[in-house]
Amino acid sequence: MSDLFDASDLADDAPRPLADRLRPKVLSEVVGQDHLLAAEAPLGRMVAAGRPHSVILWGPPGTGKTTIARLLSSAFGLEFEQLSAVFSGVADLKKAFEAARGRRRMGRGTLLFVDEIHRFNRSQQDSFLPVVEDGTVVLVGATTENPSFELNGALLSRCRVLVLRRLDDAALETLLQRAEAHYGEKLKLDEDARASLRAMADGDGRYLLNLAEEVANLKIIKPLDSAGLMAAVQRRMPLYDKSREEHYNLISALHKSVRGSDPDAALYWLARMLAGGEQPLYIARRVVRMAIEDISLADPEAVHQALAAKDVYEFLGSPEGELALAQAVVYMATAPKSNAVYRAFPAARRAAEEHGSLMPPAHILNAPTKLMKTLGYGAGYNYDHDAEEGFSGQNYFPDGMARQQFYAPKETGFEREIAERLEYWSKLRAKRSKDSKEEGK
Repeated sequence: MSDLFDASDLADDAPRPLADRLRPKVLSEVVGQDHLLAAEAPLGRMVAAGRPHSVILWGPPGTGKTTIARLLSSAFGLEFEQLSAVFSGVADLKKAFEAARGRRRMGRGTLLFVDEIHRFNRSQQDSFLPVVEDGTVVLVGATTENPSFELNGALLSRCRVLVLRRLDDAALETLLQRAEAHYGEKLKLDEDARASLRAMADGDGRYLLNLAEEVANLKIIKPLDSAGLMAAVQRRMPLYDKSREEHYNLISALHKSVRGSDPDAALYWLARMLAGGEQPLYIARRVVRMAIEDISLADPEAVHQALAAKDVYEFLGSPEGELALAQAVVYMATAPKSNAVYRAFPAARRAAEEHGSLMPPAHILNAPTKLMKTLGYGAGYNYDHDAEEGFSGQNYFPDGMARQQFYAPKETGFEREIAERLEYWSKLRAKRSKDSKEEGK
């Protein structure tokens, strides 16, 4: 099997980053992924059974995908071969497959690790199918993107998708302690700064160890506090790619926090999106959607607040205008909620499709010509403003279509008043209909 550091062409005594020096030597040393590596977990069972199979490791950066792949090759006694989809093409794949076939003829197996596998196009992904199918290679693909969207269904059907979790605080603290054991002394950080260092890593173990290496190399005597740490190391932006899944995950979290009437969670997700570089006007458009979809007539002012926040942001720009977005998000989260119109309109659309091109009843048609009057257009129309209580109770649905109720207001906010009006008009309509029938007898 290739040496653990062959991929980087570094000998054991060559200078290497701390994250490379502390790379786990056995699977039990990998932190934060017990749900995959424990004895009863998928990879733990696979190793215990001694039967390797192809997998896709999906998770954020710095969670151990490459390390796990290397250690699996060691556990199964397979030759480790690594490709990156960023730098490899068809020729590289053919070369790797031929090498694997040659090893197989000699009785040796190959674990082919493909980093960023989602970057291969569809035809390149298809090229893996025969060598995975016949066991020429055990494929371990690594991706930071949702495999459901990025990988061929045929390839997914031959591989098990395993999800790696971002490292939690306990796992990050374990890595810090390993770094201190390596250096033989504690990092010069007070407790708050130590917590800040873990938070800055954002669940990425490799990045944490890079930060720890920076701190260890500082020429300081007194432990740093949080402010000192921030000044000493450069903090990266939170992981956020506006064209990828994280974009949709965060806007979903913001929208559902608003829908769930949780202003604090909504403000957090808003701050996360802005910190990640999301376009504020995209957020403003989504807030307008929230006002229409989730609040609607329960609070008719909500859409005005959302549009005002958009106007304020366009007028002030960042960072002052972001406060207007925050105010709108809090307004939406604390407003009464109703999806009654959101449900009513699709129901009305379905009814329109089902019933075809039914004509409106003649009495509500305009009659601008003599012929149209002769045909009965407008005949019997009652002008509602002249009717008792300003309500005629006439039928406005097409002839041949029974009256339907699409809009059912909720008992929240302003819609409670709307519900009372509709109930009142419904009673009047029934009374007028009864009176009309009795007059016709």
